[in-house]
Amino acid sequence: MDLSIVVPTYNEAPNIAELVTRVASATSGIRAEIVFVDDSTDTTADEIRRVAGEAPIPVRLIHRDIPTGGLGGAVMVGFDAATSDICIVMDGDLQHPPEDIPRLLRRYGVGDVDVVVASRYSGEGTNDGLAGASRVAVSKSATLLTKAMFPGRLKGVTDPMTGFFLIDRRRLDLRTLKPRGFKILLEILARTNLRVAEVPFDFADRNAGESKASFRQGVHFLAQLTMLRFGKMSMFAVIGGLGAVANIVIVWLLTRWGVGDIPAMIVAAETTIIANFLLQERFVFRDVKSEASGVWARFAKSFGFNNAEAIVRIPLTALLVSTWHISVVIATAITLVIAFVARFLFHALVVYAPSRSRRTGAKTRTREVLEELDEQVMAPGEL
Repeated sequence: MDLSIVVPTYNEAPNIAELVTRVASATSGIRAEIVFVDDSTDTTADEIRRVAGEAPIPVRLIHRDIPTGGLGGAVMVGFDAATSDICIVMDGDLQHPPEDIPRLLRRYGVGDVDVVVASRYSGEGTNDGLAGASRVAVSKSATLLTKAMFPGRLKGVTDPMTGFFLIDRRRLDLRTLKPRGFKILLEILARTNLRVAEVPFDFADRNAGESKASFRQGVHFLAQLTMLRFGKMSMFAVIGGLGAVANIVIVWLLTRWGVGDIPAMIVAAETTIIANFLLQERFVFRDVKSEASGVWARFAKSFGFNNAEAIVRIPLTALLVSTWHISVVIATAITLVIAFVARFLFHALVVYAPSRSRRTGAKTRTREVLEELDEQVMAPGEL
């Protein structure tokens, strides 16, 4: 094949037939295939099978019952399964016009780039398919924020948020690239040093079905961006900071309602410890928890350590005040920094360490610890 077109789908059954027809027409004279990676809960997979039997070009289906990694994970599966090293990624809702596929391929054929981005914000490109002024504002704001966070890697890229692009997969290490969000191009560009060119395109209206955009996706994007830019340790710190604010608010509310100081502090501490664990599971260590011990074992380790840390930290703070003769505020800050590092190390190396039954090879435990620590602190960020 000259070209593999990777299409991640989630409940896009009404769009499949027209998508295949238009892709086949646009790639006339090109040896092309379509690889659908489907995470749908509707009849999309059945529709792809039906259309594949009549399509003038090869159409392949990979249906995932367990959609690991979301849209980004689906694209990685498509890259791995593709027959050609030259892959185009596009959505299944026809907002990415198949008629632009030859333009992407011609620009890549010049031979000076690894990625060709179809941009809504370059040249004559448009974003008319975004529903309403609010969606346009959110899209542009997210693009500006992303470019500000990666000024080097995204220099000259006007639309790092697009889901329509061509890439030479030989420039990627598919074994180590572990996408965590739905903005797969952003993850690729942020983690890999690639030569990029752009071609403008008109972002069309959705052909059929409903948009997947939501407030929840917005939260996931911000978490994804933070993890990409700063790595796990910073996201761990963000969650810890939110927990500290929540702790103060809970104590304030409970004491106003007549609860005693000590009970209020205990309730606040235990509530935030549990909340922090849930957030860490979701946003910080989600990629490694499948290889660690079970969720209740992870919770027990985390809950126990955090309570033990609090018991030790308070008298340590008092000791610093009495022996170093410093203010309680400074002493508290010092112990909180120490506690943060200790909590991160414990969670990275103990709570979410691979279970012994899953470890292989003859590495020493010391080497395992060092490699795990390096991976947890640095991945997937660009520090």
